[in-house]
Amino acid sequence: MKKSLIPVVLLLMCFTSLAQIKWVNIDSLYQPLPKGFHIFKTTDSLDGKPFIAFYAIADLKDKALDFTVDTSLGRRLTPTQFYEKNDHPLLVVNTTFFSFETNRNLNVVVKHGKLISYNQHSVALKGKDTLLFGHAFGSAIGISKKRNADVAWLYTDSTKKTPYAAQMAQHFTKDSSGVWDFKIKEAGFSFYFSPNPLPERSIYKYFRRTFKKWRMKTAVGGGPVLVQNGLVKITNQEENKFTGKAINDKHPRTLMGYTADNKLIIMAIQGRFPNIAEGATLTQEAQLMVDLGCKEALNLDGGGSSCMLINGKETIVPSDKMGVQRAVPAVFLIKN
Repeated sequence: MKKSLIPVVLLLMCFTSLAQIKWVNIDSLYQPLPKGFHIFKTTDSLDGKPFIAFYAIADLKDKALDFTVDTSLGRRLTPTQFYEKNDHPLLVVNTTFFSFETNRNLNVVVKHGKLISYNQHSVALKGKDTLLFGHAFGSAIGISKKRNADVAWLYTDSTKKTPYAAQMAQHFTKDSSGVWDFKIKEAGFSFYFSPNPLPERSIYKYFRRTFKKWRMKTAVGGGPVLVQNGLVKITNQEENKFTGKAINDKHPRTLMGYTADNKLIIMAIQGRFPNIAEGATLTQEAQLMVDLGCKEALNLDGGGSSCMLINGKETIVPSDKMGVQRAVPAVFLIKN
């Protein structure tokens, strides 16, 4: 090959690898659907690997659509069981990370404006950090009463009715305490910012300046954030979600974002089916949402939990036990 052609070939290869996925409208397979709601599917390859994904797009301003959540106290239900429990909603999709031992959500859930589940802010670390605890602000996506969506990093407290949100990612910190041990008396929070805390007055000013009440009608947590200001910007390190090489592993995924023109996008990516559907990395799923025009987007619990139903019918094939729906403690719903 002539040397002069090498840069051109490399450029073409780059554009090919970044080419947008082709999506096909499959509304006809999931009828009846309301005017402000559509469903798309792709079987395009992703970076040369077999790929299957679905996404639903809903008009946030369409008052015929109700965006809400449901949880199951002390137990878990499959998406189909949530579908039956909620009188057959239009869409059901898994959301939060959770504990298999306790069946409890590990992320925030807001239903009808009420905070009913809280972020896990302190986690015992492992390995060389066995004697330390990690402290993080988990991310969430919410929809307000005015039907505006937002992605933010939250502080939640069981004594407070409303989450407090920062519009920028907060640093992950470590210390020897199992709780955030720095009191802000005026705010009534146990709060921690760094291994060397600022004076109490300075921390309180920072809190007041950075965190505002997040008045959402509906919200679900997950993480990490994938898209900010229409660009791929993953806050995995700040949220301490996936460690080591896991950030680059391909898995089934569930994710959610919104566009500048007030459209909510919920995507489910099939994975762990060799030579059929291998899933996506965090970077790949973030790019998919950017290509669809998302202003902000958030990763939710994936793997065997990933499952999205439209009018009770499955979209992706769940990977848990090769096709069996995994029971989860919380789901996001769209009703009409």
